[in-house]
Amino acid sequence: MKTNEKLQIIVIDTNNELHETYKSYFKDTNYELSGFYENVGDAILDFDYAQPDIIISEATVKNIFEKIGLSFFKSKNPNIKIIMVSVVDDFEVIKKAFMHGASGYLTKPVNKDRIQHALESLEREGAAISNDVAKKLILMFQRKSQTIFSKRENQIIDHLRQGATYKIIAQKLFVTTSAINFHIQNIYLKLNVNSKSEALLKLQEIG
Repeated sequence: MKTNEKLQIIVIDTNNELHETYKSYFKDTNYELSGFYENVGDAILDFDYAQPDIIISEATVKNIFEKIGLSFFKSKNPNIKIIMVSVVDDFEVIKKAFMHGASGYLTKPVNKDRIQHALESLEREGAAISNDVAKKLILMFQRKSQTIFSKRENQIIDHLRQGATYKIIAQKLFVTTSAINFHIQNIYLKLNVNSKSEALLKLQEIG
């Protein structure tokens, strides 16, 4: 990002009444609103003139996830940062936004403080998401990790994470050690690992 001049921001939102609101957000800051567009097409036509460093776009704007949307902006400037904002906090929409190159996702309503915090996060960490979105992502990945295992396998995994041996797990679940070994092998197979240490590492990665 630029360091010696104001960073240029464009906003894409169907609600034109927000133009002045967004403009006020960047007053007396290191950012400047260089364009406000109600659709993707107008933003594309004006892209070379506006030369944005950052795009803030409503996630439900038509074509934003198509080739003429985020993909186009990233092809024009691979370093551009894109923050999606929306009343929609559906996991699939959030996932689609990041898959298409978004650097952040905020749920509406947004205000000056939230926008400023997101922009600061982009500069410091390269990404920005609101707390409710972060919680939803964590919850969805946790659910995903749990659903690939059976109820008994999840019970065993919980004990493994606590450092229990196979013998102790068998005692706690009132089954034989051979039964635990059977379930352990199934867990290894699903995780594509060959040892307890590898399994624990993989489980940590998927939440």
